[in-house]
Amino acid sequence: MQIAKIRLFDHALSPADGTYQMSISAVTDAITHVVELETDNGLRGYGEVCPLGPAYQPEFAAGARAAIIEMAPGLLRLDPRHVGLVNARMDELLNGHNYAKSAIDLACWDLWGKATDSSVADLLGGAYVDRVPTYWGIMPATVEATADKTRQLLTDGYRRIQLKTGGRPLADDIACMRVIADVCPPDIKLLADANRGWTVRDTIEFSVACRDIPLVLEQPCSTFEEHRRLVGKVAHPIFIDESSTSVAATIEAITSGVADGFGMKLSRVGGLTKLRAVRDICEATNTPLTIDDTWGGDLVASATVQMGSTVRPALYEGTWISGPYMASGYPVRSTPIGVDQGHITIPTGPGLGVEIDTNDWNEPIATFGQ
Repeated sequence: MQIAKIRLFDHALSPADGTYQMSISAVTDAITHVVELETDNGLRGYGEVCPLGPAYQPEFAAGARAAIIEMAPGLLRLDPRHVGLVNARMDELLNGHNYAKSAIDLACWDLWGKATDSSVADLLGGAYVDRVPTYWGIMPATVEATADKTRQLLTDGYRRIQLKTGGRPLADDIACMRVIADVCPPDIKLLADANRGWTVRDTIEFSVACRDIPLVLEQPCSTFEEHRRLVGKVAHPIFIDESSTSVAATIEAITSGVADGFGMKLSRVGGLTKLRAVRDICEATNTPLTIDDTWGGDLVASATVQMGSTVRPALYEGTWISGPYMASGYPVRSTPIGVDQGHITIPTGPGLGVEIDTNDWNEPIATFGQ
């Protein structure tokens, strides 16, 4: 089985409330890129990458398009089931740009599953569960609005609640974190996620002010070195997110004692093949993690929840998907992936289990092969 044709599509995804707000950036629209790989025996597999606007991380949507177009001609005639060889070839064709490689890698796993009538979770070693927990990020708001949103999330079945912090006075973040803790029963997991928006001083001050609240600090500062300076100075565990850029970075964060856990992003490390290695490293070192991605539709959602289902439950902190935050996704013919009582059901069917007919889409923006 060989890759005979590659098509690239894009689709606009808009936040349901008009804006997705983080500490130092806000997203009002996002462009997702979907890769279709067609094999010489007629199978089609799909992958996706959707950077979260131009300021969340170095990658951006136009870069994804350019990188995929750069690599695509050199991937024709490869066997998509040989995911390690495909990844090695992508690295030969283009240095870096893990996020663009992620879309192609996902499409290969989708094809591998379809060729063997296996789900991606099966190929990854098998699922512990048939549905995974998810969590919600509360956007910056007043104390009263934050309390109301927290109560709603508890009613909706969420057991892990994240507060988006940074980009406003630290006292406001502390007040909102305290009201969330007051509203939540003690078994709810709490996080403060500054998305790189705090200084080392801010992080220490917040942690001291909230030292009586069990919570996790997720990517409070911009750089890995800043997080290194926090070791031993804060009262809470630190999860690394935006600084988790590769398998090597994961190893360094664990062995240096900087990371107590990870908010892993599928596209940041380059797709399921490399995320599988991260999962195994975290398993070997007893390090908790979430399995997420920056943004995207059902293809990304399926990939993250299927990988999440293969993580040992004691280490698995859940999977965040962007669907509940979006006005609409791209058209699919399978059952849309959504949240019910704080959980996401794993798609059934071979590969990613997401049925797409690109005849429902606009014309591809690029096509390679015959």
